[in-house]
Amino acid sequence: MIVVMEERATEAQIDAVIARLIELGMDVHRSSGATRTVLGVVGTGKIEKEMIEILDGVHEVLRISEPYKRASRSYHPEDTVVTIDDLRIGGDEVIVMAGPCSAESDEQCQATAAAVRRAGAKVLRGGAFKPRSSPYSFQGHGEHGLQMLRRAADTHTLKLVSEVMDVSQIELVAKYCDIFQVGARNMQNYTLLRELGHARKPVLLKRGISATIEEWLLSAEYILAGGNTDVILCERGIRTFETATRNTFDISAIPVVKKLSHLPVVADPSHGAGRRDMVAQLARAAVAAGADGLIIEVHNDPDHALSDGAQSMFPAQFDRLMAELRIIAPAIGRSICLEAVARRGWAR
Repeated sequence: MIVVMEERATEAQIDAVIARLIELGMDVHRSSGATRTVLGVVGTGKIEKEMIEILDGVHEVLRISEPYKRASRSYHPEDTVVTIDDLRIGGDEVIVMAGPCSAESDEQCQATAAAVRRAGAKVLRGGAFKPRSSPYSFQGHGEHGLQMLRRAADTHTLKLVSEVMDVSQIELVAKYCDIFQVGARNMQNYTLLRELGHARKPVLLKRGISATIEEWLLSAEYILAGGNTDVILCERGIRTFETATRNTFDISAIPVVKKLSHLPVVADPSHGAGRRDMVAQLARAAVAAGADGLIIEVHNDPDHALSDGAQSMFPAQFDRLMAELRIIAPAIGRSICLEAVARRGWAR
C-alpha cells in the first residue's frame, strides 16, 4: 500500500498517519519527494484503504499490485543510491567493478588491482569461494584469498566485492569485503538472503541462471524485508536455448528493472557472453541502456587463469573499454571516473 500525503501536510499529520499504520501492525517507509511525502506500507495485516484516506493530511491511498513491495518503484519512487564512503552506486556516475574471477596469488591480485584502478575502476571484484559446476574445478583459496584481495584493494584505494555462498560464511566475508555478492546459483537461497537482510553492508544480487525479472525482484525483497536497504541488482545473462554464448545477456532487463524498481542495476557482460572478445560490446550496450554500473572480469594473465580465463579481459583491453565508455556515458547524462581522465591526461 502507498499513502500519498497532501502537498501541504504538516509533520504532525504525517507522524499521526505513521503512528496509526504502526498501530495496525504495519511497517512504514517514508520517502519525501520534491512536493509530497509518500509512505510505503508493508505487512501481513489487512487494512481498508478508506480507514487511512480519512486521516488528516492524506491525499490518496494506492494498492501495490506487484508481489514485491519494498523493491517496487511505487513503494519508493526515488532512485536508491547505495553509498559506501565517497562511492555512490546509482547516482550520476557509472561505477565500474573489475578484477579477477578468483584470487590466485598476491602478485596476481596486486597486478590486476593496479591495472583496473589505473583505468578508472572504483571497486575490485574477486572470488575466494568459487561455486563451480564441476567438483574438480578450482574452488578458491577461502580466507587466504579474501586476505589477498583485501590487501590489493587497500593498496590501490579500491572497494572490494566478493561472493558469499553460505550463511556460515557471512561473518568471515564481512571482515574483508565492502559489498557482499550473491551469485546466480544462490539467488533463491532464501535462508542466505534473509540473513543478509540483517547485515549492514550492501548486497550485489545476481539474477539467477533461469530467473524471471519478477523472481529476481522477489529475491531482493527478502533482503530488503530484513532491513538492509542497500541492494544492488546485477544482470549477468540467463540460460536460453542459444549455445553460441555462455549465457544470453538480457540487455532489455536493464530498462525494464529501472522502470519497475528503485534499486540500482549493474551489468555483468563477462558472464553474459563468456568470451572476452564480446565483453566490450556488451559493456557499451549496457551503459547505453541505463546500467548504473558494470562488473567485469580482468586478469593480468588470463590465458593462465585458474578460472574463467576465456571471459577475462587483458588489462590493455579493459583500459581501451574504459576510454570508450567515457565517450558513451556523457551522451546519456552520465560520467565514468573523471579523476582517471585527469590523472592520465585523456581527452574527455
